[in-house]
Amino acid sequence: MSASYEQAGELKIGQVGIANLRIRTLDVEALVREMRERVERAPKLFGRAAVIIDFGGLTQAPDLATARSLIDGLRAAGVLPCALAYGTREIEELSEQLGLPLLAKFREQYQRVEAAAPAPAPAPPPRAPEPPRAAGMPGMIQKTPVRSGQQLYAEQRDLTVLTTVGAGAEVISDGSIHIYGSLRGRALAGASGNVEARIFCREFHAELVAIAGHYKVLDDIPRDLRGRPVQVWLDGDQLMLAALD
Repeated sequence: MSASYEQAGELKIGQVGIANLRIRTLDVEALVREMRERVERAPKLFGRAAVIIDFGGLTQAPDLATARSLIDGLRAAGVLPCALAYGTREIEELSEQLGLPLLAKFREQYQRVEAAAPAPAPAPPPRAPEPPRAAGMPGMIQKTPVRSGQQLYAEQRDLTVLTTVGAGAEVISDGSIHIYGSLRGRALAGASGNVEARIFCREFHAELVAIAGHYKVLDDIPRDLRGRPVQVWLDGDQLMLAALD
């Protein structure tokens, strides 16, 4: 897919492997085309993947016909829209009309934003976010290989895998991920939004790597990094990879 134009939809990978499609431009044709290209490039990752549609980046919610057209187009492109991200009362009404649930994970985030805005009637102040626990908790250590079909999640802490992550396996951490063997599956660090998280591995063959939702699939990664010790980090919105040797 060409990177010479701004994408109509920004796709990020969540901590449970569900993709969140935040709509930047309500161009159904462009959104469907971009999703079809993603599926064609990485069918094992995105084919029939669950996708949450997030209209929070738009100035107003789409009408019902446009939303249905987008959902039908995304299904035709090869993914499965499963919910809407909570946003406004209009989004809540739209979800009821479409017969799709609202994802509770996004509900608190948007309610805090709305509560901070001026309102005609007094409202309770937004709840202060909980401080991150990752720094105060010991990291999770996985001593045995993570095999195909397995998923490992280190909540609010780093994850260290002493052996390998097999093809089709998935390791997820709210902190950084350290893999002392080969990485052949998926590694998602900073899953709760920590942009300072990093991924380190001794032998890089990853199907997908992601930090704070920003991801690259194998086809996006230079061939000269494959099989080598690699570090992955975020520089602004750009996912960076470099050899460690």
